[in-house]
Formats: sequence, structure tokens, C-alpha cells
Amino acid sequence: MMFLSNKSAKSLICATLIGAALLSTGGCIRRKYENPISKDTKQPDKVLFDKAVADIERGRYEVARITLQTLMNTYDTSEFLAKSKLAIADSWFREGGTHGMAQAEAEYKDFILFYPTMEESAEAQEKVCLIHVKQMEKPDRDDKHASKAEEECRLLLTQFPNSKFAPQAQQLLRNIQETLAEKEMRVGDFYHSKGSHPAASNRLQALTDQYPLYSQSDQALWTLADSYSKMGPKFKQKSLDAYAKIVKDYPLSKLVDDAKKKLTSSEAAIPEADPVALARMKYEKENSTKASMMHNFWQTFTRGPDTIAAAKSGTPALTSLKPTIPASVPTVAPPNTSTTDVGATVLPATGGALDTNPDARQTLPAKPGEAAAEPEKKPDVLPSNLDGKGKPIKKKKEKASKKSPIVVEPIKPSENK
Repeated sequence: MMFLSNKSAKSLICATLIGAALLSTGGCIRRKYENPISKDTKQPDKVLFDKAVADIERGRYEVARITLQTLMNTYDTSEFLAKSKLAIADSWFREGGTHGMAQAEAEYKDFILFYPTMEESAEAQEKVCLIHVKQMEKPDRDDKHASKAEEECRLLLTQFPNSKFAPQAQQLLRNIQETLAEKEMRVGDFYHSKGSHPAASNRLQALTDQYPLYSQSDQALWTLADSYSKMGPKFKQKSLDAYAKIVKDYPLSKLVDDAKKKLTSSEAAIPEADPVALARMKYEKENSTKASMMHNFWQTFTRGPDTIAAAKSGTPALTSLKPTIPASVPTVAPPNTSTTDVGATVLPATGGALDTNPDARQTLPAKPGEAAAEPEKKPDVLPSNLDGKGKPIKKKKEKASKKSPIVVEPIKPSENK
């Protein structure tokens, strides 16, 4: 039996690890391409396409793109043109990185523009959504990619509603909106803790109206009701509406009993639980994903958001969240309406009482049994530059007096004696 020294064993282990790394990056382990065309022909365009697909599977993305570009430039009537353009986008998507993702998005958008009726267009739109999903950050950071991902997934559901990628896009949209709602929740909690209740109610009201599938919507409604209650008696009804919404739309929430007590103390009606909402919450409870023991630990080292609590059912919102005006800000009534929140009356621009009724200052008050006296007419006073017929008066030009010029005699020099 042959024994190795410690030095030889370490060398063997290092060589084995290096060899494994070379095999994984060098291309011996192939990742199968998603869109192969199985057609056994010897046409030159087919040969080029097969070679490019093999290069993509082995990670030689630059070589594959050169081959596909050659195919598209040389055989402009080939049946593989659409597949080649999609393969170029897929190569950028697999390569990854900020630059690769940007190039992949541009290529996928071009593919959808040139081939909108192909089945692969829905897949290309899904890849555009995934590009931004992969670059999403946590709720307390920039939401640029989250907002863009929501827009692209919503576009997939509206343009390709019957596609096989629609169910997956719905789940992606629920995950994205969980992240966006979590950001609004944190902002609303911050304003609430600082005592800025109008700002808190504005954020939380928009959140609960826009994202009802958010996992913490019941808590958001509870904080919203508390903010309204601290804004004065004018907003008491809005506070009661928030408590009633907890009872009606989130019947399995832990806050239902407390919300009922608030409604009872204010002598408000307690609504019945919505059966659709009850069935949805039961489904969420039965199909919820349980976090592992190390989930929270690893989440601190990841860049993306935690979407494990996102909803698994329900229709996500198909409109984007728009800025709203706080309820404490008085609203101005539109034209031809009566009053505003500040108690002022808005008069129409023309045709009002000031334009149609006579001037009250020109009418004398009538004595009992007599008719009202007509206003005294003042004589018309013509301007000073007009005559009795209203024609301008011609002024006579005064003749300038002729004065004799002053003659200055020269002084004679005195004679020297």
C-alpha cells in the first residue's frame, strides 16, 4: 500500500481542485440551451446556428455572438433569423453583469419589436422582467429596478395574457409588490413614530389601497387608523373605516379583536367578514413558505429583498403607485361647484350676479306705497379737448414775436498819444 507525505497529499488536493475549476469554466460541463432547433439538415445557416448554440452552452458567449451575427448578415432570408436574434439576447442574459443585462434587455426589446406575433415574444418579455428582478435591492434602498420590474411584468400580463408565462409573471409581480409595499410601510412607520401623522396617513392610505395583498396590510391599516385618530375629530370616520377594513378584508388577522373593540367603543357598525378574503387568507396560511433557521442570517448577506412572505394567490395590482395628497390638505372645488373644504364659495367666471343684476348703488330706496326712484342721470361731461358736437377743438397757433437782433459794436482800440 502506497502512503503519501503531507506535502504530496496537499499537492494532490490542490491539483484536484484546480482541475475541477477548469472543467467547470472550460466548458466540459454543458448547460443545455433553452431554445434549440432540432432539425437534421446540412444547410450552412443551420450549421452556423448549431455551432453558436454549442458555444452558448459552453460559456463562449462572445464567439457565439460573432457566429450568430455572421449568420444574420450572410443569410438574410434564413429561417433561423428570429432564433439567432433571440440567441444573441440569451447569450447576454447568461453572461450577466450590469453591462450584459443592459445589452440583453435591448436585444429582447428589439426581438419583441421585430417579431411581436411569435410565441417567443412572451418569453422575451419575461426575460426583461427577470433582468430587473435579479437587480432588485432591499426595501430600504433604491427601488429603481423594483419599479421597472413591476412595469415590465405588468406589460407581460397585458400584452400576452394567454401566454404560458403569465402565471409565473403574476407570482413575480406579487413578489415585486411585496418589496414596494414594504418600503412604503417603513416610511409610514417612520412618520408615525415621529408624530407626523398627516404624512404617515398619506403613505399608509396609498399603501393599503394599492397593495391589498401585502403580507402586513392589516398592521398598516392599524397604524393608519391610529394616525387618523390623532389628527382630530374631523378624521374620526376615516379612522373607523380603517378598523372596519381590518375586520372585513383580513378576518384571520390577529388585530381583528382589537379592531372590533375600537368600533364598539365608538358605537360604529361591525362589518361581516368577506368570504373571498377569508378563503384567500386560508389558502395563504396553508401554502405559506416557512423560513429556515438560517434564512434571516443569510438574508443579511444578500443584495436582493426577502419575498418569502409574499402572497401566493390573488390578482396583483395592474397599476403603478402614484403620489397622493394628504387628507389634511384642503381641496379646491372644481369650477361650477358650490363650496370647498375651507368654507369659501367659488363664483363662476362670467354670468354671475355681479354681471347680470343692476348696480344697487344707482337705485334709491322706495318709500312705502311709492315706486322706486330712478337713478339720477348725471350730465355728460365732455373732455376739455372736444367741442359741443364731440369734435376735437383746433387750437390757434400763436405767432412768434419778431425781436430785433442785438447788435454788438466792436470796441475801438484807444489811440496812443
